[in-house]
Amino acid sequence: MASSSSSAAAHRRPKVAVIMGATGCGKSRLSIDLASHFPFEVINADKMQVYWGLDITTNKIPPAERHGVPHHLLSSFDPNDGEMTPSQFSFHGDAAISGVASRGKLPLLVGGSNSFIHALLADRFDPEAEASPELRYDCCILWVHVSPPVLKKGLPKRVNGMLRMGAFDELAGYYHLRQTDPGARAGLRKAIGVLEFDRYFEKYPPLRGDAWGQEDARERQNDPVREGAYQEALREIMKNADHLIKGQVEKIRQLSKSGWVLHRLDATQAVRLAMAPKEEGGGDDRSREVWEREVVGRSVEIVNQFLREN
Repeated sequence: MASSSSSAAAHRRPKVAVIMGATGCGKSRLSIDLASHFPFEVINADKMQVYWGLDITTNKIPPAERHGVPHHLLSSFDPNDGEMTPSQFSFHGDAAISGVASRGKLPLLVGGSNSFIHALLADRFDPEAEASPELRYDCCILWVHVSPPVLKKGLPKRVNGMLRMGAFDELAGYYHLRQTDPGARAGLRKAIGVLEFDRYFEKYPPLRGDAWGQEDARERQNDPVREGAYQEALREIMKNADHLIKGQVEKIRQLSKSGWVLHRLDATQAVRLAMAPKEEGGGDDRSREVWEREVVGRSVEIVNQFLREN
């Protein structure tokens, strides 16, 4: 009996928790929240965040906000090597899961690149076919859902905030680099913001990549045409981000229809309250209260049940 039990344990599929959702829904936030309840190590599943570079533009969680939670496949690959395929990610993701499990920790796959998640989790991955319901691992999949119109409404604040934090300087530096080496860091070319601001920089070339944003802002104050070109870049970013959000939600729904069991967590109200002014009942405190109850609390219950199952 002991031998049979040991054999069964050896062939048991690793338990893997997964957080899916559209851009801006709070996946990274939830991953850190859950890591305070469970011995999780995060495995990044965002196809731009796997590369080093453009940290703000690609919205990587800053080290200070990780609270010591180990992150894998985050800034781990050289963008000069070109675009990573889903099959390549599956290879690296499988190795990361094995490494986390071997240390007695729990792998937590987090990201918005659903093609990567599909490739890693599907027992038989075929990019041209619908997803199979059979998975390679014993999975608990959390879907953080926010109504797409609410996410769209929050895009201007989100995009402008990232630009103020330094994304503009990152993009200017990246543009400047590619003027001398057109193929440089090719893996990052599809990051939202690159193509949109390339058009702006073609008209108003940055003189340098560091702290260029402040000087550019001063120039725009005195030049309505230049300001108009800048605002056009912002509109393109928000239009493409909205298109990405819709595609992400559609892919998740396709996976659900194919037989993947997804635990849907509605974070719409928490995100809406975060955007609303305090005089209208919104604000960070009210948003956090709803987030903790509707998203974190439910997630902890779901993961606890998952871990109790054989």
